[in-house]
Amino acid sequence: MANRDKILIANGQGFWGDSILGPIRLVNEGPLDYLTLDYLAEVTMSIMQKLKSRDPSKGYATDFVEMCRRVLPKCKENGIKIVANAGGVNPVACRKALAEVIRELGLTGLKIGIVEGDDILDDLNSLIASGEEFKNMDNGEPLEPYLDSVKTANVYIGAEPIVEALKLGADIVITGRATDPSVVLAPIMYEFDWSMDDMDRLAAGTIAGHIVECGAQCTGGNYVHWREIPNMARIGYPIIEAYPDGSFVVTKHENTGGKVTIETVTSQLVYEMSNPASYITPDCIADFTSIQLKQEAENRVHVSGIKGKPATDTYKVSLSFHEGYKVISQLTVAGPDAVDKAKLCAEIVFDRVALDGVEFDESEKFIEIVGTNVCHAGIVEPPADPAEVILRIGARSTDKAKLDRLGMEVVPLVTSGPPGVTGFAGGRPKATEIISYWPALIGKDKVQTSVSVEEV
Repeated sequence: MANRDKILIANGQGFWGDSILGPIRLVNEGPLDYLTLDYLAEVTMSIMQKLKSRDPSKGYATDFVEMCRRVLPKCKENGIKIVANAGGVNPVACRKALAEVIRELGLTGLKIGIVEGDDILDDLNSLIASGEEFKNMDNGEPLEPYLDSVKTANVYIGAEPIVEALKLGADIVITGRATDPSVVLAPIMYEFDWSMDDMDRLAAGTIAGHIVECGAQCTGGNYVHWREIPNMARIGYPIIEAYPDGSFVVTKHENTGGKVTIETVTSQLVYEMSNPASYITPDCIADFTSIQLKQEAENRVHVSGIKGKPATDTYKVSLSFHEGYKVISQLTVAGPDAVDKAKLCAEIVFDRVALDGVEFDESEKFIEIVGTNVCHAGIVEPPADPAEVILRIGARSTDKAKLDRLGMEVVPLVTSGPPGVTGFAGGRPKATEIISYWPALIGKDKVQTSVSVEEV
């Protein structure tokens, strides 16, 4: 741990699939102490678990390993540490793959730490027997009747085990389902030796992490005044300039696109916030209403005054479960009366499969006509007669064969439906699994994380 008066932490990945240029440019375009990367979302864990079930060496963010191939030489040269929740459901395999890359690059002396313990899939039966009901936070249902359908179960762990890995000398820390803000909070805690009892500072670090967790979304990406954002193709990814007292500055590297203003930062602050006075994380409860923002200079927003409260005695758990199958296809319908023709196409598809003995309830059908303001249904009036629309049609069922039969009747509309039906691509649609989300809580005393650090 260095005795510093400030540290620079940048987040270069807002999700698995974000631009690989984010972290690469952050490392190459200016000074940095830590590079953090957030790869995980609820659906991502399900994808990773499916990959692992097919191949035990998979189940992590492969993009992370390839990105490290491009930045590690510069990171080692400049002493930049990396913290990422790229381990997904297989941090061990992620470390092994990264170690191979480090050896290929000829780098020596790098230490990789992993945090395990968030994956409780194999422990669900014993945990339920011990009294954990895993009630669905949306509807209150207990998990037990759905146990056979559960695909993933991961606890949202906090910053403390990441801090432990850094104390053990890790240059790179890989976690499973660590919370998005925790990967930023942990380096700040480590560098400034913050206590787990210092709620105001923990809340400040949490909010710093929240501001940058979606990458460029706080530097002008996904911003309502998008016309005001310069050079979005080269948008600067965010940097937190953190201080020991808990205050920090949101900024970006010089001569990059985008902008950092009170408005761009605020736009991200209210993202996925829920109760602004009680933002609950495994590390603390942060009070967003206490935040003080000041435009300190161009592309520099100073954040201070943050208050926090002790964390709850539970962790949130992200579970996913199998809930049947779906099939989705789409066609472009053009020309006069495009909307009416699209509606007729949908009727034809379901009527034709009914002729072959395949019936769907109305609740199982999916029909959406893009171009008629479906994104703002009930808010914005649809255009009177759009020149073209996209028909998205499908259904859900527990019977894959029914869905595959439905998929067979979409393409024939090109020659046996109304005129103007075109734009079909992607081949005949097939039934795919529906993975649904189940949010729940678990007592913190039932979860044990472990940390290991290995030198390559």
